[in-house]
Amino acid sequence: MQTVKMVVTGPFSAGKTSFIGSISEIAVVRTERKITDETRSVKQATTVAMDFGRITIDKDLILYLFGTPGQKRFDFMWEILSEGMLGFVVLVDSARPETFHEARRILDTFRSYSDTPYVIAANKQDDEDAWPPEDLKIALGLESHVRVLPCIANNKASVKNILLELLYVILEQTPEESLPTRRK
Repeated sequence: MQTVKMVVTGPFSAGKTSFIGSISEIAVVRTERKITDETRSVKQATTVAMDFGRITIDKDLILYLFGTPGQKRFDFMWEILSEGMLGFVVLVDSARPETFHEARRILDTFRSYSDTPYVIAANKQDDEDAWPPEDLKIALGLESHVRVLPCIANNKASVKNILLELLYVILEQTPEESLPTRRK
């Protein structure tokens, strides 16, 4: 059985927790805390350390999914969570262009940790205000070879497609001798 570590990252409220929760075959380990606005009323929750989920691809391959916190004040966790990753997904809320700059900063930060393969997931494609993946690619200033894929983070089939595409990118970009060997 081979286990592989994947990281799901992106700006605050991009859908990382939903992404992992929609596909994980185990109860997701979440480190969420309620956040408040200036009136001290409860607004929503945010991930403060990580989310953790697991999915079995086949009898020989299991993916461990680690979701990063999206708020800048918790970005010290990013490098810790990136250690040993075989690939990563940058989840972008494609209906909130005000977050695109932060998404690019996160991508650049993760690329500075490692030359690990990655894909961009253009989340919330079911929202009428969502930017199409091709336009998001331009807005993020990405190279032509970078895969920007449509995504709906709370849809299992959509998330599965993103993870399979990431696996394809890993297989295309990683020399065979660098891939983890299968344990018997």
